[in-house]
Amino acid sequence: MTVIQKKADNPIAHLSAEDIENLGRELDAIRERVIASRGERDAAYIRKVISTQRKLEVGSRVVLLFSLFPPAWIVGTAGLSVAKILENMEIGHNILHGQWDWMRDPKIHSTSWEWDHVSPADQWKHSHNELHHRFTNVIGKDNDLGYGIMRVDEDQPWHPAYLGQPFYNFVNACFFEYGIAAYDLELGKNLKHGRHKTPEFRARVRAVGRKIRRQVLKDYVVHPLLSGPSFFHTMAATFTANLIRNLWSHSVIMCGHFPEGVETFEKTSIEGETRGEWYVRQMLGSANISGNRLLHIMTGNLSFQIEHHLFPDLPSNRYQEIAPEIRALFDRYGLKYTTGSMPRQVFSAWRKVFRLALPNRRRPAAPIAPIDDTVDRPVPTLATAGV
Repeated sequence: MTVIQKKADNPIAHLSAEDIENLGRELDAIRERVIASRGERDAAYIRKVISTQRKLEVGSRVVLLFSLFPPAWIVGTAGLSVAKILENMEIGHNILHGQWDWMRDPKIHSTSWEWDHVSPADQWKHSHNELHHRFTNVIGKDNDLGYGIMRVDEDQPWHPAYLGQPFYNFVNACFFEYGIAAYDLELGKNLKHGRHKTPEFRARVRAVGRKIRRQVLKDYVVHPLLSGPSFFHTMAATFTANLIRNLWSHSVIMCGHFPEGVETFEKTSIEGETRGEWYVRQMLGSANISGNRLLHIMTGNLSFQIEHHLFPDLPSNRYQEIAPEIRALFDRYGLKYTTGSMPRQVFSAWRKVFRLALPNRRRPAAPIAPIDDTVDRPVPTLATAGV
């Protein structure tokens, strides 16, 4: 039996290995039930969202033809901002997860969808679906955790460069789609290890460059030109809409993985990880946002980040439906279901960014000595680094 040293506040110390695997089986049963019940109601939902988003975008673009007039600029910019948020969050993100592949509709499929984003869909699917969801909140493996530029845990060695992380994070929030493209390329790692000269990496960079050119041409040349005398006003409106979309999506992601109460994990803690332990890591490494139905749609239902990380390929409209059942499992197994309003979660996440920019006020508690493996009670292999 493998025993890993754990901190005194280990949130799963009360669970046996059997408890964790039983929890995993219960979650598997929920997933299978939802998969078996997918049908026309779900298909109608995503088609309606796509139709609404497209009508809103076209309508906003038409209004922006007259953006020389302030009321038209305000209405058009607001509508375009909402349309871009919907396209990225509830539509693009979830289609690229394969949530709607079961419909077998070639127009709404993870292999054919290209979203309104500078990161090419295939690169995003690799970094997000294959890496982020596999290594959720594992320090050094999950690029979404701190976006590769921030200190995210007290046990990480502090360096004066981290003093600037509130500023780095703000800049990243403003230009979030470009930040995502950069770590989809694993830019820092490839530059550090000299892999930036390989044909494969250069091909990926060229793909990102082509996508950026298409996005810039569409947003800042074609649509403004169609506006004639409102050219610069339409350009400003599009820039504003992209900024709002970036700030919103960054905030949603921060709320899902960075508030107080969300755990981070050491690389060694996932060695030999079982299905049940993977589920527990998703449960402890994610947080929800409470709110109304409109908020849930505007976040791409990532307001149910816990449910999404447990079942990333289930239709997003089902997360709210299963959330009470998931929360009941948390309670029954003595785990903390981290949730809160969006202002509360955003404040909590940013407070952590500022706190971890500074050196620790006190030394982290020493780890508990290894547990004697002669004890009869099975010990789970999942180990947290703490938050």
